Amino acid sequence: MTTFRELHADRFVMPNAWDAGSAVILAAAGFPAIATTSAGIAFSLAKGDHTLPDGAPAVSREQMFDRVREITAASAVPVNGDLEDGYGAEPERVADTIRLAREAGLAGGNIEDYDGRELYDVALAVERIVAAREAAGDDFVLTARTDGQLLRTPTSVRDSIDRANRFRAAGADCLYVPGVNDLATIRTLVAEIDGPLNVVIGLGTSTLTVADLQAAGVVRISLGGSIARAALGFVRRSAEELATKGTITFAADQIPQADLNELFARSSKGEH
Repeated sequence: MTTFRELHADRFVMPNAWDAGSAVILAAAGFPAIATTSAGIAFSLAKGDHTLPDGAPAVSREQMFDRVREITAASAVPVNGDLEDGYGAEPERVADTIRLAREAGLAGGNIEDYDGRELYDVALAVERIVAAREAAGDDFVLTARTDGQLLRTPTSVRDSIDRANRFRAAGADCLYVPGVNDLATIRTLVAEIDGPLNVVIGLGTSTLTVADLQAAGVVRISLGGSIARAALGFVRRSAEELATKGTITFAADQIPQADLNELFARSSKGEH
């Protein structure tokens, strides 16, 4: 099997799972790697993700890693972890999160430069990536994510490029600038960021395709919580149909039970 690090020498798509079942289904579709989604995991636990309303419950690091271990145990392909901001501002806390990620069976993970309110000061953000790199070892693929464009703060694209290149110099293997949805800017990121670029599709009203992004030179394409949110959207539409019409046309889209039984039986035996 191609290692997760080796995949970054080419171009690939990495959809995001939120539990063991979704991990098995995504891997069975033929993707060479999958990722976790903090949003999808949070929603599956009836909790919120990022920018939480007052009183909304958040997912602890312990809860997140309980689910991550289930996903890595079920997946036939390498798994990249959505590790938020490392679950704390201090570089030592980030390093500890990376060590937990390795122990949980992750092949790589993302560290954000956003604390839930604002971007970390760039000097501290770099120190956090240095600490993550030291804890990661040689095989773990470290992705540094900078969230200025996603937050729509006054941060310019130039500032995001500068942060990404600082993180690359600090030891990041892959760089990630979510919130950019136009090809011209993505081409600029590819050209000016000194390392493999991850781009997320499926956020908002973006119509970007895999072909568009790969033609622009993007190495890694992820989906964040898009599939998980779409699955929950299907649940809500199904419930509304049943409650208002008393019909179950939604059942036509289900995977037959025999197919799921066979798929999960093969997975449990390691027959991927």
